[in-house]
Amino acid sequence: MRWCVSIGAVLVAGAMAGGDVAGIAAPNPTNQLGHQLAARETHPSVDVELVLAVDVSYSMDLDELALQREGYAQAIVSKEFLQALKSGPNGRISVTYFEWAASSDQKIIIPWRVIDGPETADAVASEILKTPIRRASRTSISGAINFAMPLFDENPHRGIRRVIDISGDGPNNNGSPVAIARDAAVEKGVIINGLPIMVKEPSYSTMDIGNLDFYYEDCVIGGPGSFVVTIKERDKFKEAIRTKLVLEIAGRTPERWIVPVAGKEPRVNCMIGEKIWQDRWGR
Repeated sequence: MRWCVSIGAVLVAGAMAGGDVAGIAAPNPTNQLGHQLAARETHPSVDVELVLAVDVSYSMDLDELALQREGYAQAIVSKEFLQALKSGPNGRISVTYFEWAASSDQKIIIPWRVIDGPETADAVASEILKTPIRRASRTSISGAINFAMPLFDENPHRGIRRVIDISGDGPNNNGSPVAIARDAAVEKGVIINGLPIMVKEPSYSTMDIGNLDFYYEDCVIGGPGSFVVTIKERDKFKEAIRTKLVLEIAGRTPERWIVPVAGKEPRVNCMIGEKIWQDRWGR
């Protein structure tokens, strides 16, 4: 079930090695690794494995990029976030933060880190803020999803839930179709939530669309309890990001919700971004 609201997780272990000692063979490293992986899957050490995928395409102006960075940093150290953190059975999460634009352009800003209280939250927030802001061309939400998926396998901390949190201000216009990437992720048990940014009027130069919230709801998000938090006013940027992170960490869903109709056609063409790009630039 998908939800919508608008506001205007291999445990680290050393591999034993060495030859026979007093006629006793050393443990098989391959078997050990298998046991470690099985333990990780059976006993989650964090409540959520959270991938924060942040749009830095040229359609995002510098003010929006700054507000977005500050919003995530402030949300992670907020009282509401830390309270939600402690509400889970493990009382901690694992998070990674990367920026994306084109299908071949993703940059990890924060590798997998555990947040289990104010100190670790402060460290992650500070690292987000100190990284220079950058911008890049094209918008590939599918590229962001496809880049995010292998990150879960690299995370040493297994979570009860796996979530990709995508923010962006325009539709997919590069890489594979977004609905295909979404469906592949959801099939593997990953939840995708969205933060469509709609603070500017649609513009020819930026390829914005007027119903980006519907596009995210119908074409981007997916998985049990997935939801969208829409930003339509600049002064609501930080509040919206905080709200979305708190909901994700607490495993809750917004009060206002949408029940999708089985077999219902998307209200927005999920290839609208590709169509606009083709119509304007013919490639």
